Amino acid sequence: MEPQLDHTVADGVATVVISNPAKRNAMTAGMWAALPGLLERLAGDREVRALVLTGAGDTFCAGADISSLRERGERDGEPDDAPQGLAVRAEDALAAFPKPTLAAVRGYCVGGGGQLAAACDLRFAEEGASFGITPAKLGIVYPASSTRRLVSLVGPATAKYLLFSGELIDAERALRTGLVDEVLPRGELDKRVAEFTRVLVSRSQLTQAAAKEFADGRDDRDAHWAAQARGSGDTAEGVAAFLERRTPRFTWTPGPTGG
Repeated sequence: MEPQLDHTVADGVATVVISNPAKRNAMTAGMWAALPGLLERLAGDREVRALVLTGAGDTFCAGADISSLRERGERDGEPDDAPQGLAVRAEDALAAFPKPTLAAVRGYCVGGGGQLAAACDLRFAEEGASFGITPAKLGIVYPASSTRRLVSLVGPATAKYLLFSGELIDAERALRTGLVDEVLPRGELDKRVAEFTRVLVSRSQLTQAAAKEFADGRDDRDAHWAAQARGSGDTAEGVAAFLERRTPRFTWTPGPTGG
């Protein structure tokens, strides 16, 4: 099977599957390059209200396919740091996705896989999953944006532990440090992700989009979001549904870049 990014859309949820089973779902140069365009298309799909990123089979992603990246660089005469640029662009595109994102992690989530998981809004893991940020094993300088994102999740001390050592940690430690949000028993991950994404798609996209911007550090759009709230009808609908004891029917939808 050729390495690829598979995707489906069902019940408001886009599921993107990292598929390279022969190399534990390592990301090839082509997969890194394809991810931003795929995310842009899904962001523009009004049927999509949340996105799940996962890996085929029993592994999330064991990192970057180093041989693929090296071959591409040699073929195209690219500088040595060009492959890292591909990964950063893909990671940034995932972080900027305007709707809630969730990484569903089984098995190894290492190197580039860790970058992708950290770029999601939330991370659910199955017992037995392993996490590692491994540039120190290759003499690679981890990108500043990726480092800041990792620090924002786990704090400076744990980020340094992961980056300095390249050691793997288990799902329970990842939960304690904030790297993951929930750890599920074996066999329960898919059920929990489906259950939680049903919750996400039922909520106000207006609230989610504004909260995502604010949580990610943007602080210059208070007036914009106040205006969106006034014109959306979501607040009136939410209050009415609460008083009438019914499920709200929220109608605001974001554009491809968020609000």
